[in-house]
Amino acid sequence: MCPALSHEAAPAMTPAASQVFTTLLSHGPLTRAEVGRRTSLSPAAVTKAVRPLMELGYLVEGVDEEARPAVGRPASLVWVDGGRALFIGIKVTADEIIAVLADLCCRVRISRHVRLTGRDPEAVLPAITALVQELLTEADGFGVQVRGLGIAISGDVDRGEGVVRYSPFLEWRDVPLAEIAETATGLPVTVENDVRALTVAEHWFGAGVGLSDFALVTVGAGIGCGLVVHGRVVSGAHGVAGEIGHVSLDPLGPLCHCGNRGCVEAIAADPAILRAVRAATGRQVTDAAEALDLARGGDPGVREVYARAGEAIGTAIGFLVNLLGPERVIISGEGLAAYDLVAEGIREAFAASAFGTAEQCDVITRPLPFEEWARGAAATAIQSFMGSGM
Repeated sequence: MCPALSHEAAPAMTPAASQVFTTLLSHGPLTRAEVGRRTSLSPAAVTKAVRPLMELGYLVEGVDEEARPAVGRPASLVWVDGGRALFIGIKVTADEIIAVLADLCCRVRISRHVRLTGRDPEAVLPAITALVQELLTEADGFGVQVRGLGIAISGDVDRGEGVVRYSPFLEWRDVPLAEIAETATGLPVTVENDVRALTVAEHWFGAGVGLSDFALVTVGAGIGCGLVVHGRVVSGAHGVAGEIGHVSLDPLGPLCHCGNRGCVEAIAADPAILRAVRAATGRQVTDAAEALDLARGGDPGVREVYARAGEAIGTAIGFLVNLLGPERVIISGEGLAAYDLVAEGIREAFAASAFGTAEQCDVITRPLPFEEWARGAAATAIQSFMGSGM
């Protein structure tokens, strides 16, 4: 295991320093003047924000010889030194754990997948610990300390307390995961809802770069939503902002695991689709791939199931756009495998439910591998290390 330096004190980050750091993380290298333009900070404020981060080695300044002007001195640029620190990110699904070792720029250096033998904490936590120990050993080869561990889990997660309040797919309730993992690994631990963690990564490095307001909607085992409002990923006063999966569209609809009826998740998530396909065909369809084969084979009942799922997702996105007015909605998740079957329903329902110019919102799809979810977990660990102001 890495020595105790893994608990190196995080830099004291002012809001301005956090803003400068994340701007350079997403857009760098940049000149100080460009940093000032992007952050609306004065030259003096940029200098004040940059200086301590440069002293600690997290930011580097140098000359860009390739951008040497015809007249005058070459441009001096500032950038994040990705090799200055390493972070571990872990995404826990109902079946496996995906782990990545990432640098300070959240570039994945190593990734690992491990199948789970059970879903209870007694099975999952030792598997997490073993993976972390493996990646800590790998990190020794880079000669850089691991500064934090991020864990992303679906459900109701209290990041501040480090507690998984409720994860329906793992069937966990009130698990103090951060405390347990920190004791087991010796690392500072950040526990976050998986969709919010992925939203952080999309905000810094993905389809949300440069946007102050956007939403990430994930479809698959559940229906999730991460929100960025005024440049910040938000979770709300109670940690459940963006739960469009539990918007009830039909009070007489199918029962949802949350206790309500007709939730978007009870209509459009993979388990709900499988139940509806079994009911429509009378066949014991076992997985999403088999359901997709039936739909693409022309089974009208199965195609109707997917059409209803698309309509539910599109209506939920319309509600979301009406309420928050984001510049973009990104649709991702393993459920995109069925996008050809649900796309028309999503488009039509969104157009019908979006109010006025809200219909002009840019709605895009972005398939992402599960490693990106683990990368999002690493991004939350970077957030915690570099200061909550981010």
